[in-house]
Formats: sequence, structure tokens, C-alpha cells
Amino acid sequence: MVSAENADVPADAADAPERSSLQMPDATSSAGAHAAPGGGGRWKLPGWMEFLLLILGAFLVAFLIKTFVVQAFYIPSGSMENTLQVGDRVLVNKLVYHTRPIERGDIVVFDGTGSFIQGEPVVPDQNPLTWVARSLGELVGLAPPGDRDYIKRVIGVAGDRVVCCDADGAITVNDVALAETEYLFPGNPPSKQTFDVIVPPERLWVMGDHRSASADSRAHLGDPGGGMVSVNRVVGRAFAVVWPLDRAQFLPIPATFEQPALQGSGADADSGARWLDR
Repeated sequence: MVSAENADVPADAADAPERSSLQMPDATSSAGAHAAPGGGGRWKLPGWMEFLLLILGAFLVAFLIKTFVVQAFYIPSGSMENTLQVGDRVLVNKLVYHTRPIERGDIVVFDGTGSFIQGEPVVPDQNPLTWVARSLGELVGLAPPGDRDYIKRVIGVAGDRVVCCDADGAITVNDVALAETEYLFPGNPPSKQTFDVIVPPERLWVMGDHRSASADSRAHLGDPGGGMVSVNRVVGRAFAVVWPLDRAQFLPIPATFEQPALQGSGADADSGARWLDR
């Protein structure tokens, strides 16, 4: 017997809501059903393109680090033996001299234009492949340094009087004798060439550790600039040997440059401030 409330309602009306919900899925579930096979509706890069972008990104980061922070350099000659050997790879800090002045005893890489090289050097033409290969080699220190790049030890800074030699055959800086046996090539005297120079402002007197095999400031005394290197041409400080692994080491300032008599002597009082501001 059908009650009066339901007398005018078809027998299957009670099932209508349920049937309706089954026949009319909502937009969200419909979209999900179609999106799943396509990976969420997002376009995905092919694997080879992701790999290429990763490689390009890595080289970009390496290029920025090499340009502004640290660069690896290959040692092509024996002028800094035995501290640095031919074939060594050294790391050069390009930021350090924005926080402190160049100090005696630092090993520096510098552009020799105007001091060791007179006139503007001619840049050879390079095809794009050669340029790319050399740039990649420079990133990791595999390519030889450019023709303008030199690496030497700083002996005198602005205001210093550097003399060879005293009665004992030692080089003196502001009348303080340097004990150089710690880093000089075995059997080499401090210098066979005599000199007596005062380092001008914003300049450096540099020498190789293998004195008999180094064409350093001494070899350019008669050139314009008197063999003095401009601080503005310094690329950075060599602070570590990283290859080969059996020679890996840091390159600290030798103890002789820490003598109390040398501290604050001779150097131009504000040379460090000018360096920091440049």
C-alpha cells in the first residue's frame, strides 16, 4: 500500500539523486581523469634538453666563479721552483685584495702589460672552436696561461727600499735582511745582479723563487716603469697547489716577511686604503 505522501511520485523517483550523481560527474573529477595520462597537464622537457641545460648552467657558474672569485692557473715554466713546479695547477684568489692590501711574500698572478711587456700586446685571431676550447681549458687550469700572465713573489711594496745585497749576500728590504732559504731554489744565491730601488706608490717589486731562471723585476730595470708591477694589473693571490695531488699544499707567506722590523716599515701609509677603494 502506497502512502498519500508518495502517491503521486513514481516508484523509481527515490533513486533519482543517486542516479544523477553517477551520470553527471563534477568538473574536477573529469579534468583529473583526462589530465592524468598527460602528466598533470604540464609540458615536460625532453631528457636530452634537461641534460644540456644542466651542463650549460654548470659552465655558467664555473665561468662566473673563474671571472670574479677563484681561477685555476697552469704553471708553464720553472721560474718559481721549487715552490711551484712545471705542470702544477694553482688556485688564485681574486677577491682577497678587495679586503686587504698586497703583502710582501705573497705569490701573485699579474698582467705584465706596462711592466714586463712594453706596449699593448697583439691578440691573435682565434676561430670560435679554438676560443671555446681555450676558455674551457682555462676554467679548470688545463690551458697554459696567456702571454701576458706572470706569477712571481712580492718582495717590495710601495715605499720600500729593496737592495741587493748586504755584506752577507742577502737582499734587504728597508735595511732588514731577508732569510730566503725557506723558498729559494737550492743552490741559488738571492741575486747575482745588484740593484738598489725604491718602490713607487701603487707598484710592486717581484721576483721568482728560482732566481737564476727568473726574468723578473731585475730583468726590466732599464724598461719604462723600472720593472715595477702596477697593483692594478694584479689578477689575484696564488694560495694553493691543487694538482698533482701528491703536491697539493697551501702557499703561506714565508716567516722572513713576518719579521717585526719589517712590519709598518717603508710602505706608503695609505697604499692599502687606495687598493681597497679601487
